[in-house]
Amino acid sequence: MSSFFKQLYRYTHKRPFRHNENLWPYMRISRAASGEIISLNFRGQVIPIVSLASLAGACSGPVMLAATGPSVKDIHFKSPTPVPTMGLNGAWSLHNTVDFKFYVIVDMGFLDKRPEMVAEIVSDPKLTLFTTAHGIARIVDRVSLARIKCSLALIEDAAFKIFQPKIPATELGRCYANVRSTSFAENRPDIGFTTDIRHGVFDAGTVAYWALQIAAYLGFNEMYIIGLDMNNFNQPRFYESENNKLPSFLAESLDELIVPAFTHASHVLKKKNIRVVNLSMKSAISNHIFEKADYHQIFF
Repeated sequence: MSSFFKQLYRYTHKRPFRHNENLWPYMRISRAASGEIISLNFRGQVIPIVSLASLAGACSGPVMLAATGPSVKDIHFKSPTPVPTMGLNGAWSLHNTVDFKFYVIVDMGFLDKRPEMVAEIVSDPKLTLFTTAHGIARIVDRVSLARIKCSLALIEDAAFKIFQPKIPATELGRCYANVRSTSFAENRPDIGFTTDIRHGVFDAGTVAYWALQIAAYLGFNEMYIIGLDMNNFNQPRFYESENNKLPSFLAESLDELIVPAFTHASHVLKKKNIRVVNLSMKSAISNHIFEKADYHQIFF
């Protein structure tokens, strides 16, 4: 956006609104009574978005969540895909092997650094892509609205809602205390989990945490996760090489945020009789959090 509008926004809005500065004045939204964004206009274009309400409980049974850890290279995928698959970031490299139904991209760095892959993802008319308003803005600017053939499902970070003030991490528990679909880890008001993404999705430093909340909202009661390694951050992701790998910042928040968040998620999902299976046998996420199994034993 122009530096003029950015400076004007900063001059006219307090710091808690700063996360909106790249969207103003180009974006217009409206919300449902339940809080989710139901209409979106960007740079004078009406952006079609899926009604999140229509997706609630729309699915059932198992789903595979495809993360991008190096262990994915060791999987011999069964064809056709035995269960619906939700891809995360660069998992698209499996699209000739895996039939993706859903996709999640909330990492703006990925959108910036992998434009060719993003263009392929949004060109798939069978796909529903969950991303943020910032993600949609980037895609429209760099791919163009005309080339977007997938369905767009607009989700928000519960702490950074569009045109609303930022909620400090330590205040999340208090601010969402009356939202029945959300719960927080014991003594951690910064670690939340929701089963109703219309109220916002809680971040824990990894897109896989978003995917668990989305999959639960969609109605899946079995989740099989590939590529959730969390212990080999110096290695390229399964689709990368040493020459083109993007940096990973997961190691910085693994012990303090990611592991406690997945622990909390496991408690919430077990109470709802949702089974989560980690198909990365050597994952740093222990089997006390999610049970572990070998892909080839589950999908033989």
